[in-house]
Amino acid sequence: MKKVIAIIALGITGFAAKAQVASTATQTVNLNLSNAIELTFTGNNSATGAAVNLAFNTVNDYANGVQSSAQGLKVRSNKKFGVTVKTNNTNFSYTGTTTPAPVMPVSGVLALKVSANGTGGTIASPFSASAFSTLTSTAANLISNGNNGGNQTFSVMYEATPGFTYPAGTYTVDVVYTATQL
Repeated sequence: MKKVIAIIALGITGFAAKAQVASTATQTVNLNLSNAIELTFTGNNSATGAAVNLAFNTVNDYANGVQSSAQGLKVRSNKKFGVTVKTNNTNFSYTGTTTPAPVMPVSGVLALKVSANGTGGTIASPFSASAFSTLTSTAANLISNGNNGGNQTFSVMYEATPGFTYPAGTYTVDVVYTATQL
């Protein structure tokens, strides 16, 4: 007996394109931004600048006053801003040997000018880039309508003119800058 083996060949001559099966997923990403502002001194990237020492060594220093070098500040803000300036006290504090301690007012002795302004804002009166204006313990506008950005810089210079009225010693006051978003 003969065995018949049948071989059936299945021939695939063409494919019908199978539909791709896909699935999608969607996710919403929200950026929850807050208003942010920072004011720092460029010399040390800190909110506390280095001490400014104005030395009175000659009679001409007393007669004409002494000026500081430029002190740079930087504002980083995501909104337009303004900057105010004031001193932390009405009078300088005194360290020295004279008793009773002399009382030197800030007003009329310590003045400031804006020596550079890269904020996109304007220097507020009475301050300017060309003349010194006295400081007081009352906040005064220094920069108005500064542009938002990450590197809005300005520089100030100080001038002290105590005259010949006060004895030797160290007279100290803090100058306080405040940047506020508009």
